[in-house]
Amino acid sequence: MTTTAFDDRDGVIWLDGAFVPWRDARLHVLSHGLHYGGGVFEGVRVYGGRAFKPVEHFERLHASARELGFRVPFDVTELDAAMRETVRRQDIVDGYVRPVAWRGSEQLSVSGAGTSVHVAIAAWEWPHVFSGDARSRGIRLRTSRWRRPAPDTAPVRAKAASLYNICTLARDEAEAAGYDDALLLDFRGHLAEATGANLFLVIDGALHTPTPDTFLDGITRQTVLSLAEDLGIAVHERHIGPEELDRADELFLTGTAYEVQPVRAVDARTYEVGSVTTALSKAYTDLTRAVTVP
Repeated sequence: MTTTAFDDRDGVIWLDGAFVPWRDARLHVLSHGLHYGGGVFEGVRVYGGRAFKPVEHFERLHASARELGFRVPFDVTELDAAMRETVRRQDIVDGYVRPVAWRGSEQLSVSGAGTSVHVAIAAWEWPHVFSGDARSRGIRLRTSRWRRPAPDTAPVRAKAASLYNICTLARDEAEAAGYDDALLLDFRGHLAEATGANLFLVIDGALHTPTPDTFLDGITRQTVLSLAEDLGIAVHERHIGPEELDRADELFLTGTAYEVQPVRAVDARTYEVGSVTTALSKAYTDLTRAVTVP
C-alpha cells in the first residue's frame, strides 16, 4: 500500500501559536530535542469529528514535559482550542491528532538550559491501525530482547520521545520476523507492554494487567479498567511473570491508536477472542462514539 510521506501533505499544522502550511512546518537541524531526546508527545483520537478525552491528554503532555525538566508554553485550554481548530481545518471525521513539544536550537550541549520550547499539533484521517483479519481475530506478538527500564534510570512516567527508541527497536525486529508487534518485559523480567499499548490478560474470566511502574499508565488503559468495573469484571493489577501467558484464555492491548486490540498469538502461544475482550471492545466503541453526540 502506498502512503503519502508525512512531510508532503496538504493542509495546515498548528505551530507555536499559528497555523502554517503543512509542508512549511519545520524545525532546525540543530534543535536540542532532535539531538538529545528532549521532546514529549501525545496521541488523541477523533471520532465523528470530536476528540476523545483531549483534556486528559494535554494534562499528560504538561506532566511529561515537567518530567523532562521543561515547561510547555501553552496551557491546556489553549492547546485544546488549537487542536479543535486543527481538526476543523483538516476536516477530520475519524482520525488522529499528534501534539508534540520539543527543546529548540538556542544552544547545543547535553544541558538543555536556555533552550526555548516549541509546540506543534497535526491531525490526519486514520480510522484504525489494523484492519480486516488482524483487527477482528487479533494480532501476533513476539517477545522482545529489549526491556522497559527501571524508574530510576529513565523518566518512565513521561510520554517521552527518547523512550520510544526502545519501542522502535523492538517493533522493527518483530515485524522483520513476521509479527505485528513486540511484547516487552521490564528490567525485572515481568510482563510490561507492547511497543505502544498496554497489556491485559484474561484468566478464568478475570482481568489481569501489569502494574504500570516501568511504563506509561495509558489513558485508554485507565478507561478500560473503569469499563471493566462497570461491567462487573474482576480486575487484578499486579506484577505478572511471562509464564502466566500460559494461563491466559484471552489477551488484548489498549492504546489511543490501538483502541481495544485482540491478540491471537504471543510467540508460539495462541489465543481466541473471547467474551471479555469482546465485551470491553464493544463498551469502548460505544463510549468513544458517544463523544459525537452533542
